Amino acid sequence: MKPSIVVERIDRTPVKDQHTELVERKGLGHPDYIIDSACECASRALSRYYLEHYGKILHHNLDKGLLVGGESKVWLGGGVVETPIYILVAGRATTKISREDGFEEIPYKELIEEEVKGFIRENFRFLDPEKHVVIDMKIRSGSADLKKVVESEASVPRANDTSYGVGYAPLTPLERLVYEVERGINSIRFKSRVPESGEDCKVMGLRLGRRYIVTVADSIVAPLTPDLDHYLSVKEEIKEEVLRIADQVLGGEHEGIEVYVNAADRPEEGIIYLTVTGTSAESGDDGNTGRGNRVNGLITPNRQMSLEAIAGKNARAHVGKLYNVAARMIAERIYNEVKDLDEVYVRMLSQIGRPVDTPLLISIQYVARGGVDENSLAYEAAEIAKDEVGKMVKLQELILEKKIPLF
Repeated sequence: MKPSIVVERIDRTPVKDQHTELVERKGLGHPDYIIDSACECASRALSRYYLEHYGKILHHNLDKGLLVGGESKVWLGGGVVETPIYILVAGRATTKISREDGFEEIPYKELIEEEVKGFIRENFRFLDPEKHVVIDMKIRSGSADLKKVVESEASVPRANDTSYGVGYAPLTPLERLVYEVERGINSIRFKSRVPESGEDCKVMGLRLGRRYIVTVADSIVAPLTPDLDHYLSVKEEIKEEVLRIADQVLGGEHEGIEVYVNAADRPEEGIIYLTVTGTSAESGDDGNTGRGNRVNGLITPNRQMSLEAIAGKNARAHVGKLYNVAARMIAERIYNEVKDLDEVYVRMLSQIGRPVDTPLLISIQYVARGGVDENSLAYEAAEIAKDEVGKMVKLQELILEKKIPLF
C-alpha cells in the first residue's frame, strides 16, 4: 500500500505579491492560546503516563476545550480577580485498564491538572494557578472499535480519523513580522525591560502593497502601572519594540509601517486596557480549542488552511495533528531543496484505518518563478514527501518532548 502523490503547478499570484494580505497571531496569554495549551497539556500528561506504565500511547482525544473568562475589578495601580478563570478539558481517553482481578484506574484528573498548572506557572508571571484558575474535566471512554484501531499492535499506528493536514512554505515578510512581534513582546528580554506588558498579546498584520499596518492588543498589568502617564509610556515602549522588530524583519522593503497599540483606548473617557494578571481571560474574553493559531503559529486567510484543532489530539495516531505537522515539514523541505519556487502547498489526506505513514493522498502544489523542469521538480518533491512520511512514527516523540511548536 503506497500513498498517492500528486504534484501540480498552480497558476496564482504568490501571497507576497498580492496587493492585500492579512495575518493574525494570538499570543501566549490569549484565551484561545491558553485553552489550546491546556488541551495539549492533557494529551501530553496522559501520553507520558501511558508510555511509562503500558509501553504505548493509549486511545485519547482531548481537543474539546473551553475557557470561560473570570471576573475582575481593575484600576491604575491595582486590581483584584473576583471570579476565577474556568478551564474545561473535554474529550475521550482511556481512564481505566482491565486486569484479571478487576480494573486499574488511571489518575487522569490529577495528571492533567498538574500539567496545566505547570504550564501556567512556567509562562505567566501574575496568573496564579491556585487562586486565579479552576481546572475541570469532562472525559469519557472512547468507542471500543476506535480503541482497537488506535491501540493496534502494528509497528506503524493506523489513522483514527479521515482528515487532512495542510502546510505551506515559505512565510511571507508579513507572516514573519506578525510572528516575531508577538514572540518579541513576550520574550524574557522585553518583559524584563517592560514588565508592565502582559502575556496576552494579539497581533494583527495588514499589508496593502508595500505599506504595513500592525495592530497590537497587549494587556497592560495594572498593579505595575500607577497612573495614566505611565500607561501611555508603556504603550510607546511596545510600539518602539514593534518598529525595531519590523526593521529587522523587513529592512527597507516597505513604503511605511504604522503601529497601533491598544487601539480601543479612549483615555479621556477612562477606557484603557488594564488587567490584574496579564490576560484578558480574567474578565474580558473566553476561549475555545482550535480557534487560535494553526500549526505554524499563525492565522492566514490568504493561505490554504486546515480547521483541525491540533491541540489535545494524541500524537500516536491522530492524523489531525500528525498530518498538519508533517505537511508543514514537507512544504519547507521542498521549498528549501528544490530550485526556482515561489510557494509550495502540501495537503495530506488520511483514511481511517490506514497506516499513518501511508496517506490516501499527498497533494503538492507549487508556484514556480520561471521555466522550471517540471518532471524533475515533481520527482524531487515526491521523493521528499516519501522520505518525510517514512519518519511519521518519530513525530510522536518530537511532539511529546515539545521539540515541535504546535501553535
